[in-house]
Amino acid sequence: MSRILVIGEHDGQHIQQSTARCLNCAQQIEATGADVVIFAAAGTAVAAEAAELGGVKRVLLVEQAGSGALAAVLAPQILALAAGYDCILAPSTTFGRDLLPRVAALLGVAQVSDIMAVLGPRSFKRPIYAGNAIVTVEVPEAQTLIGTVRSASFKPLDNGAGAPVETISVSAEIPTHTRFVELQSGSSERPDLQSAKIVISGGRGVGSAENFGQLYALADRMGAAVGASRAAVDAGFVPNEMQVGQTGKIIAPDFYLAFGISGAIQHITGIKDAGTIVAINKDPEAPIFEVADIGLVGDLFAVIGEINQQLR
Repeated sequence: MSRILVIGEHDGQHIQQSTARCLNCAQQIEATGADVVIFAAAGTAVAAEAAELGGVKRVLLVEQAGSGALAAVLAPQILALAAGYDCILAPSTTFGRDLLPRVAALLGVAQVSDIMAVLGPRSFKRPIYAGNAIVTVEVPEAQTLIGTVRSASFKPLDNGAGAPVETISVSAEIPTHTRFVELQSGSSERPDLQSAKIVISGGRGVGSAENFGQLYALADRMGAAVGASRAAVDAGFVPNEMQVGQTGKIIAPDFYLAFGISGAIQHITGIKDAGTIVAINKDPEAPIFEVADIGLVGDLFAVIGEINQQLR
């Protein structure tokens, strides 16, 4: 039986859905579930939310003031907890990708990145070459398994009955070369890009930051989140937190609309788990049409106008 610890991701007020998806992976490794550790200042409410997630056996709350979600600060503390576990998992988000490599280095083991399927307690599938190939990775029995979980590949479990919450202290030498200053984040009334059921994305074909306003208006009518290709981000049309793809956010909405996105493999990697993909592009040879469930060759602004007319 594997003892699993999931590192809980949160924004200081609420647990992130990426943690719930990570717990699904954990339960496929060990049917009895996993412990979740929450590092937070005044994290009682976050821990209580985590306790309600499916697949949780116990929530460990480590309360600390002013450290933020810094990998340099959290990694030594996770190392101190690692002795009691065979497996440590975190979501394959910016948070997990930053944190777990440090933990793996401190333990002296190799990390399994972007777990997308569980074949057995020590056997997993993960994508390589921007998702062009899938490999099977075997982890030796004697080695602590350190892995990031591809959130788009796992659905959140149904909520549990409420796991116990334990407040603990961790004895670890915390480095002083890194300190938390502040966290800045944009505010929006639209759904979170990584958990939204409907996502509308724009590419270089949208043409400008002003033209993205039409996508925002459409998204607001449909209750959708808005994303973008790397080309649109690099062109300065939108901020980089909206980027979808291999070097951005990997998402799995039920419905994905791509306007003016050619479909580079790096972008396809980020959307391949979407339920239905609809692509609108004026170029009939655009690669995105090869993966789209529905493709429409035409002027994207005319199509947006038609969709708005139908929504009325």
